Amino acid sequence: MTGTLLNIAAVAAGTALGLLLGNRLPERLRRTVLDGLGLGTVGYAVLSLVDALQGQANVPVKFIVILFSLLIGGLIGEVTDLDGALARAGAWLERRFARNTSAEGAARFIRGFVAASLVFCVGPMTILGSIRDGLFGDYSLLAIKSTLDGFAALAFAASLGLGVGFSILTILLVQGGLTLFAGAAQGALTPPTIAALSATGALMILGIGLTLLEVKPMRLANFLPALVISPLAAALLGRFGVAGF
Repeated sequence: MTGTLLNIAAVAAGTALGLLLGNRLPERLRRTVLDGLGLGTVGYAVLSLVDALQGQANVPVKFIVILFSLLIGGLIGEVTDLDGALARAGAWLERRFARNTSAEGAARFIRGFVAASLVFCVGPMTILGSIRDGLFGDYSLLAIKSTLDGFAALAFAASLGLGVGFSILTILLVQGGLTLFAGAAQGALTPPTIAALSATGALMILGIGLTLLEVKPMRLANFLPALVISPLAAALLGRFGVAGF
């Protein structure tokens, strides 16, 4: 859990600095910062997708599994309204801690919480770093991620406000949970299952970048079940002896 605690500290520090700077930046500069984050997020997602599948066998079939997982996961998310649940959690936190009476301020808080939670918690570095921390006690990858997340939190908070800081609750739940799970399920995590999980997370991060750039608003939290379905599908295909799994 050391890596997760480092990550939480970095995001909290970045959010605090971003809040200090945010009030001093005009709206057009905040928009530029957000656009820069969107472009950076898209670039990171593409590199992460390539990295997740690099060296893997039977990549076309793996990619079909990932797309299938996203579709099924999205349907499950729509039926259960995971995106709405995350937004409602953000709204509750806003009422409980921010107490912002304006509708615009509340919407900004929720957007910051949801966007930061997804960016910090579904990427390949989150998945691989948490697994390495849980399996081997090696939190070096999460330490690198913490540095990146700290700067990202600064930029997010400058544009989206206090809601970004409350993403530390999501980091604790998701990243900490992955670390504990990895420690308890050492034999079940194979390179193909990790690759499927990481590539699925990379595609979700691509969606986050497109949403930040206002290219296509998406209910991305509804795709979260895909992060469970893709490694399970990869493991099942491995049991049936499909090449590359």
